[in-house]
Amino acid sequence: MTRKVLVVHATKMSATAGIATAIAAELRKGGHEVDICEASGAGSIARYDAVILGSAIYLRRWRPEAVAFLRKHVRELRDRQVWLFHSGPIGPDKDQAQAMPRNVARLARKIGATPATTFAGRLEPDTARGFLAKRIARGNLAADSREWARITDWADDISAAISAVEHAPWHRTGTTQYCGSSTTAGLPSSCSGNPPKHG
Repeated sequence: MTRKVLVVHATKMSATAGIATAIAAELRKGGHEVDICEASGAGSIARYDAVILGSAIYLRRWRPEAVAFLRKHVRELRDRQVWLFHSGPIGPDKDQAQAMPRNVARLARKIGATPATTFAGRLEPDTARGFLAKRIARGNLAADSREWARITDWADDISAAISAVEHAPWHRTGTTQYCGSSTTAGLPSSCSGNPPKHG
């Protein structure tokens, strides 16, 4: 049975959109039916079994349209498998996990989603937007730091977790956890086996 997955992204300089596209492609390889859209243009999520939401994180803030998506769909997301990610770190900090902003963390707890996985970002002169970003992009921090192997590995683990629901019923057992543990990185409560490799 094919599972229907929605990948939603909120991007400032297109880097997060690129990550979302790679995740969607990997899920399709896993046999899932996948739609991808910008958070600002997302409509009903009623037809989807799972939702993946990614946002650019800048100055410790998510894009407002990503926060609005979570807030709008809190009740529906509680009944679905949900994964979150954010992207943005560059330079020496590119491999450091970024904490979710407080407003996003509150919504994630309401939904029952585990903390967002952090992916390194991209900052290049051609795509930089805003005075500060353009200034930094002219320096030695300018680079595309996205780690595509790590991104596809994460997507593969999600694909396996979604597929597992085809063989065992899935339900959220509490408001802040999957599988009875907040450390399982988003595997559904019906899953056995290992959590995703990253995040």
